[in-house]
Amino acid sequence: MGSVLVPNAASALPVVDAGPLVAADVARGVTRLLLRHDCTAMAEVPLDGGRRADLMALDASGRIVIVEIKVSRSDLLGDGKWTDYLGHCDRYFWAVPAGFDTSILDTEAFLPERCGVLVADRYDAAVLREATTVPLAAATRKRCTLAFARRAARRLIGVTDPDAVQGW
Repeated sequence: MGSVLVPNAASALPVVDAGPLVAADVARGVTRLLLRHDCTAMAEVPLDGGRRADLMALDASGRIVIVEIKVSRSDLLGDGKWTDYLGHCDRYFWAVPAGFDTSILDTEAFLPERCGVLVADRYDAAVLREATTVPLAAATRKRCTLAFARRAARRLIGVTDPDAVQGW
């Protein structure tokens, strides 16, 4: 995604008076940010080992980005499985709503040297901290990319012919 650091990202996005932000709103804003950076995202992507990424995206070079969305501190602190996602992506981001206290994401437990931070609302997102790129092994990249492409194709077929994908 390149360097699009916003010095004070939490205040760069307007707070919309439309009720509390939910994960779907954050996902929508992050998806828009990813698209601007030529990354195509898909929500709720199953991974090997039974995990499911909130958002997974592919960039034009085939690099894989995973974004884990957290809308509350308790949601963040209760998630002990997120490190399993690191083996499925080149870059990993946390995404939180505007106004979320991100200081906890700077602690050692959340691997700030590896993980980026995005701040989002339903209309857009900003990069608070870039994620470090840790290239996947070629075989892992191929497996993850093929699974992503096949899932995307099944979802597209489901839009035009829901009966065709029943039971898949």
